[in-house]
Amino acid sequence: MTTADYATYIAGLPRVLAAAACVFHDAEGQVLLVEPNYRDGWTLPGGTVESDDGETPRQGARRETLEEIGLDREPGRLLVVDWVPGTARPPLVAYLYDGGFLTDDDLKAIRLQEEELLSWRLVARDELAAHLPGALGRRVLTALDVLTDGTGTAELENGHRPG
Repeated sequence: MTTADYATYIAGLPRVLAAAACVFHDAEGQVLLVEPNYRDGWTLPGGTVESDDGETPRQGARRETLEEIGLDREPGRLLVVDWVPGTARPPLVAYLYDGGFLTDDDLKAIRLQEEELLSWRLVARDELAAHLPGALGRRVLTALDVLTDGTGTAELENGHRPG
């Protein structure tokens, strides 16, 4: 196969986006959410993995956390991998990592990325669905279940366990 043939082959392969985020919680088990300024609703600290630059999902979660909330934290274990089909975009593989426990000092140290975020808040588990509808809400609730029961990584498809 020539270089030109290989380039044509690669260009024809399916494209998939990757996103990574961390689930941070406080002493009461509340989850840290951020409010973006570029769309309605709430989300977790995280974002698109810059795979063209060789970034891994774990590295992306750490970079995004530092950029968005000013905390440089090594992500903990992988809690959830979710395949999310796309309509106006390619499919997305979303990785959720354990961000760990946030102390009062950690919460005071949060510095929002003003170019992208309006605010942050801590939300109790029973209020998450109101703040994170759809697949993201189901993904975060599954991540909390995995954290609580100590099981391995959960595999999801659009926020649901397959099968």
